[in-house]
Amino acid sequence: MFTIAVRDIRGGKAYQPQSQPIKMLAQQRVQPRQPSNSRPGKACVRPAQRTAIKTTATLKVMISGAPAAGKGTQCAKIIDKYNLVHISVGDILRDEVKNGTAAGKKAKDYMDRGVLVPDEVVVEMVKSRLAQDDVRKHGWLLDGYPRSASQAEAIEKEGIRPDLFLLIQVPDELLVERVVGRRLDPVTGAIYHLKYNPPPPEVIGRLQQRSDDTEDKCRVRVATHNANVGAVVGYYKDVMKEIDGTKSMDAVFEDISAALDNAVTKKDPL
Repeated sequence: MFTIAVRDIRGGKAYQPQSQPIKMLAQQRVQPRQPSNSRPGKACVRPAQRTAIKTTATLKVMISGAPAAGKGTQCAKIIDKYNLVHISVGDILRDEVKNGTAAGKKAKDYMDRGVLVPDEVVVEMVKSRLAQDDVRKHGWLLDGYPRSASQAEAIEKEGIRPDLFLLIQVPDELLVERVVGRRLDPVTGAIYHLKYNPPPPEVIGRLQQRSDDTEDKCRVRVATHNANVGAVVGYYKDVMKEIDGTKSMDAVFEDISAALDNAVTKKDPL
């Protein structure tokens, strides 16, 4: 049996403890104090690790998909997670016309005559919106635009180009099934699907089907999308990511998030 003298660092004097087996002391894990003059190069010093911080401040994203591909749902999820500014050309048109801007007045003239607003007018509006402070700070998510080769060419000439072009792919027959089965509750505003999101029995009697949610009209819209999207993606093949839209909403968003995270890493590798 041995005893050990321990220096009391508080009082600067030594004291003699009661007899204590070395075996018991060995069970105590003593962390030695690091000398104040130790240099970073010594093995006993762990260098601080640098934490990589990713930013989406300037991320530019376009998203495209046929009617009922789930684009609206995914846009909401993207905005919530990545804090991008959602930009819809339809919303821009309405705001510009409402505010009476120069571009809005031009657009209203065409709309009042029942003709399509020319690409150059729409591009002027989009370019103006992308230059605003909130977009420059947070980045943008351009929803459903461009929809044609002429629109893609027009914004390309203005230097408007995405870091990532998301294309949600869903077979035509599944798109038709999704559209035809949709029902709206006019009281609550809730949207149900007869197969995928069945309504409760008590509201079935008051549900409504939108006038354009018929099979014939859906097929026309899908055909229009298919005819245009091939020409549009030709401008963005180098930044395009196809997303399987037949998966669950959460699974689709996982794929989209992976693509967005990869785009962020390319812009900010730290």
